[in-house]
Amino acid sequence: MMEKLKNFTSSSLFLPIVALAVLLIFNGIFVEGFFDIQITEDGRLFGRVIDILTRSSSLVILSLGMTLVIATSGIDISVGAVVAISAAVVCTLIGGRGDGVAETPMALAMLASVGIGILCGIWNGILVAKFKIQAVVATLILMTAGRGIAQLLTEGQIVTVYYKPFASIAGVIPGMPLPTNVFIALAMVLLVVFVMKKTSIGLFIQSVGINPTAAKYVGINVTLVLFLVYAFSGFCAGVTGLIESSLIKAADANNAGLNMEMDAILAVALGGTLLSGGKFYLGGSVIGAVTIQTLTTTLYALGVSADQLPVVKAIAVIAICLIQSKKARDLFDKWKSGRSAKAVTADAKAVNKA
Repeated sequence: MMEKLKNFTSSSLFLPIVALAVLLIFNGIFVEGFFDIQITEDGRLFGRVIDILTRSSSLVILSLGMTLVIATSGIDISVGAVVAISAAVVCTLIGGRGDGVAETPMALAMLASVGIGILCGIWNGILVAKFKIQAVVATLILMTAGRGIAQLLTEGQIVTVYYKPFASIAGVIPGMPLPTNVFIALAMVLLVVFVMKKTSIGLFIQSVGINPTAAKYVGINVTLVLFLVYAFSGFCAGVTGLIESSLIKAADANNAGLNMEMDAILAVALGGTLLSGGKFYLGGSVIGAVTIQTLTTTLYALGVSADQLPVVKAIAVIAICLIQSKKARDLFDKWKSGRSAKAVTADAKAVNKA
């Protein structure tokens, strides 16, 4: 039992699980009715916990792509802007006609929305993999220009969609207890985990993140791996744009995906994936995303405004980066060695006395 507990405390999932547990306990004590779940007449589940799951689904999807990008020692700070572009594309194609008729078939509009997200990811992948531009600089280009592109697509207006089936992307299908976006996020998590477990691409990604030169010498196509992870990150952002626009039934180029890149990076870091690249933990990123959304809900419940929220998250990012730093790990290893030495000395003294 003690051995299992020791293994758990040293695992990558320990920090995100403890952080989530602390937040849930805090909410259970100080937020009245936090764990109350009600069932509506049509069979839907309703409550704060359900709301956290619903709101965190978009962040979970974004975190999947961000995890793979960070695992290659990269970063994608353009995902928030790509979400805005994706939302603008789907809402513009379907149209904001007041009679509730779609100007473009919804399936085609959805494909175009996800497709534009993939194209944005391909653009980032070309800059990083082919032109060897630093990831933060390459993705900064699209982060800066992305919202301007979304504004051009929507002509500076909030495009409201009155086509009712569009709301089902992130809405509730009759007979289903949870919103559709929760199942979309769950399906994407299972798909990515399956691909990582059943193929060697996960090992390739880790190898590129640890040492791209060595990975190249053993036959791994480093350029292709980088290209694919950024394209997948764009795909995740495209799907998130669909969900976010469906939630509000509109495309708001100024606010869609705003600061989501920061939340995704924080979720990945909290999940145990080192920002320096290498080994990654998809399960930790998923738990981290739910933890970030729980933190957001908690702060709102405590009266913290949306303008002040990034300050708290920035402090969390600093704390996680300090914990993950080499100096901190060296100090922790030194402390563990000291404890082990003391335990051995105490056992030796006990034996001598006996």
